[in-house]
Amino acid sequence: MPSLKTHRPLALAAVMAANFMIAIEATIVSTAMPQIVGQLGGLPLYSWVFSAFLLAQTATTVVFGKLADLTGRKTVMQLGIAIFLVGSILCGFAWSMPSLIAFRLIQGVGAGAVQPTAMTIVGDLYSAHERAKIQGWLASVWALSAVIGPLAGGLIIQHFSWAWIFWLNLPIGALAAAGFWAYLHEMRARGSGRIDHLSAAIFTVAIAAIMADLTAFSTSGRYEISLITAAAIIATALFVIQERRSPEPMISLELWGRRPIAAANGASLLCGMVMIGLTSFLPVFVQGVMQKSPLIAGFALSAMVLGWPAGATVGVRFFKRFGVRAVLRSGGLLVPAGAAAFVILTAESSPFVAGMGSLIVGLGMGLLSSASIILIQEIVGWSERGSVTASFLFARSLGSTFGATVFGAVLNFGLMRSGAAVSSDELRRLLERGPAGADSGLRAALEQSLHLTFVSMFAIALMVAATAFFVPKVAFAARRALAE
Repeated sequence: MPSLKTHRPLALAAVMAANFMIAIEATIVSTAMPQIVGQLGGLPLYSWVFSAFLLAQTATTVVFGKLADLTGRKTVMQLGIAIFLVGSILCGFAWSMPSLIAFRLIQGVGAGAVQPTAMTIVGDLYSAHERAKIQGWLASVWALSAVIGPLAGGLIIQHFSWAWIFWLNLPIGALAAAGFWAYLHEMRARGSGRIDHLSAAIFTVAIAAIMADLTAFSTSGRYEISLITAAAIIATALFVIQERRSPEPMISLELWGRRPIAAANGASLLCGMVMIGLTSFLPVFVQGVMQKSPLIAGFALSAMVLGWPAGATVGVRFFKRFGVRAVLRSGGLLVPAGAAAFVILTAESSPFVAGMGSLIVGLGMGLLSSASIILIQEIVGWSERGSVTASFLFARSLGSTFGATVFGAVLNFGLMRSGAAVSSDELRRLLERGPAGADSGLRAALEQSLHLTFVSMFAIALMVAATAFFVPKVAFAARRALAE
């Protein structure tokens, strides 16, 4: 009986559907959350609906990347989709904010399996030269979700129950799972190792504790911070001890220590910091300092979301001519070039300046991210490709958490230095009042503090460019057999 062969275009369609399911979840939930919290209550827990998802996704990304190397991509992908859909069904039935947060944790675990495995499957099926074009298509999925998500969320909230925000994932996930089942047939034998379940459990606890600790610095008191910090230190120490003893470590120090992988992951972490800084504070500047509408603030920020796939697509044209390292470095240089626009922003600046800065940052991240994925996947074999892909995504997620904490601390420092007694309620009223009722003193304090934040973000962006230049030259094979 002849062995089944993978149908690459339809397997790629399944990858894009799975990615779309994860991507649209972020934008559509953000749109619906005011109505959800209005019905469920629990406003103080508002941010944890998002933090729980990110915590679970970040903590499990590396675990599932390792599992994909040992058991095969198809198995992990199907498992991840199933977990994500179960979480989505339960979210729709949530009866309180704590229950919604718990079910969002389940969704995050599923996302931690789907996203790195999807990118690994693309790495298996397509050579480096083919993948340059494929990366542009994958990036377009995220741009499409940024446009469709808020629109779909608004329509669902207006005409249906908010539960359909989560249940919308069911047909998308079912189609993706069916596509993988029917059209993805792995020809390579599974890895010979095994998962160290103790390492995986300790790693999950350690990452969750570290991220919770970073979040606590801006939301909790000293006693809570001390307890979470102690838990993070103990869990991290136990993980290091266990990794040294384990014959199958979750994180291979030898793998992470290779110069191309270390440089790419370092740039990914720093890009995550810049990205969260931009998405968190640019809308506040445009609305609170420039006194523009939320719609204009959204357009200024969405330029980055549109620039990312454009950068990934444009990079295809330069990849064959100049090489992946040149494209990666060019992306690294564009990130601080775009971030410089935010340093010169003032209350009188045009939102067009902010939009152009966002666009350039997005172009740079698109070039850097797609080139980095191609580079790190090419220098390892099949049995390590899942782990190395997961490490790249893990670094970006961890960078987002670092960035939220660092830039939040810079903003608070700036507000204290300004001497203005600024509360969160006063900032909220400033954003709601509009130009007619704006408090000039509060606007000035906010402008100075956000300027300091943007200067810090520009410094991180410079580090992105510097890290990108540590990437060495790597030669790629023109073709790769599916079974490798």
